[in-house]
Amino acid sequence: MGQMSGKTCIVTGGAGSIGLASARRLLEEGGNVMLVDRDDALLAKALKSLAHHGNRVATTTSDVTQTSDTRNYIQKTLAKFGQFDVLFSNAGASGDIKRVTDYPEEDFDTVMAVNVRASFLACKYAVPHMNDGGSIIITSSIMGVKSNPNIVAYATSKHAVIGLMRTIAKELAPRNIRVNVLAPGPVDNGFQTDIENRLGAALGLDATAMLNQIIPLGRHARPEEIAAMVLFLASDQSSFSTGSVFMADGGMSA
Repeated sequence: MGQMSGKTCIVTGGAGSIGLASARRLLEEGGNVMLVDRDDALLAKALKSLAHHGNRVATTTSDVTQTSDTRNYIQKTLAKFGQFDVLFSNAGASGDIKRVTDYPEEDFDTVMAVNVRASFLACKYAVPHMNDGGSIIITSSIMGVKSNPNIVAYATSKHAVIGLMRTIAKELAPRNIRVNVLAPGPVDNGFQTDIENRLGAALGLDATAMLNQIIPLGRHARPEEIAAMVLFLASDQSSFSTGSVFMADGGMSA
């Protein structure tokens, strides 16, 4: 019997590296997983990589910033698995890299929609259907507890979901539904590489090397290391943890 046996988990941003690594870990521990993402091709590829888990994994294409799509992926989860216990709101957008006076307003709105509105909608429409004793995990970032120049939308959004989490954690405590934020530092994946390439171009340096010098452990995280934290927060191993920010940043915030 695995740690997630008999439990169903929704993972948004499920075709990305952290979402997929987390889904794989949850499935290995006996859980059922609904992968949610906006990219059909990436979802198909993700499903193929998890095919050996059979009917314990399913996918649905959704724009997580939209109410109708949010309701749809929740209903599809219920139709497929009958119930669910874990919501991992993980979809994210990085946004532009510009000073606040030059930052495109439409880009700011997009980042806030993906990083904040989507988590709000996920909680609003998932909570009425969740089993008591479940877990909600929201992905923030090292930039949810600190910031740097030129990332006004990203940092603002990642700070915002911490407030969202703390509020909902208190609302759901009577149902023993735990709500926490996972805050990764730089991860060795395509999402982070894109950020670092653009940051490096803006600053005229090797942003990856710069970050590795800043991180006390001296390297980026592997997606599997973040997934291990997701499993901890999703499982009963974290049964007395709610309303908290769990750092997975190699000491970068210390």
